[in-house]
Amino acid sequence: MPRSTDETVITPAVLRDWPLPDPGNSKESRGTVLVVGGSKFNPGAVLLAGVAALRAGAGRLQLAVAEESAVAMSIAVPEAKVIGLPDGDELTALASSADVIALGPGLDDIDKTTELMRTVLGAAGEDTAVVLDAYALGALSKDANLLRQRRTVLTPNFTEAEHLLGRSPDGDDPAAVAAELAARYRAVVSLYGHIATPDGHHWSEQSGDAGLGTSGSGDTRAGVVAGLLGRGADPAQAACWGAYAHAVSGQRLMLRHGRTGFLARELVDEIAGTIAMI
Repeated sequence: MPRSTDETVITPAVLRDWPLPDPGNSKESRGTVLVVGGSKFNPGAVLLAGVAALRAGAGRLQLAVAEESAVAMSIAVPEAKVIGLPDGDELTALASSADVIALGPGLDDIDKTTELMRTVLGAAGEDTAVVLDAYALGALSKDANLLRQRRTVLTPNFTEAEHLLGRSPDGDDPAAVAAELAARYRAVVSLYGHIATPDGHHWSEQSGDAGLGTSGSGDTRAGVVAGLLGRGADPAQAACWGAYAHAVSGQRLMLRHGRTGFLARELVDEIAGTIAMI
């Protein structure tokens, strides 16, 4: 069982002493985020992640989704450029020019996810920031060489952490699990409010409540982290600010909907205000 780690508790004061980069005066200065994911039966995960990235401050949004949902997605998110998968040439072009790639929300086939990761991360530059979530983490657990980029944030739940570890983390200290994953994959890890870096830094977000355990909440968190990376945050900073914004947005919604009555789409709409009030 991994031993506990010493964590810095994330508070508004901690974040104010670690301010986000100046967003600049144009959408180009706030970065281009490409979200790759979705499936026939779960197209909305990409919408949640993509809009969350914009709410967190990203300048431009591009979505690569299942072909059958591309038109509907372009109408639902008119702010984004949308392409249908598979579209190899266009996808590699978007990946090669993106500042941030969020990969995984809504995918439901491990083999297709592996091929997407090989295509997208192979086309992206080594300095491109990456957020891996959901099935992308399962693919990474089978082949760590899929990931070349080191400005990466992994956002697993405990099931995904089990795949990444190759064993059950039941009974383990979540902070130590995050630290073990960060060291193994050389990436920042955000695991249920516990953030760890490969070089041994640790933080804990303690505002989260039961309501965050709702469908689409993880997709929203991944999108927030991607948006913060887009506006210039480093991976650890994006993970910490993202965990706080995600959790406190839930607290704000509790006042209207109770502890467990709010939806992930409502979390998305709280993100910008939560970040602004820090």
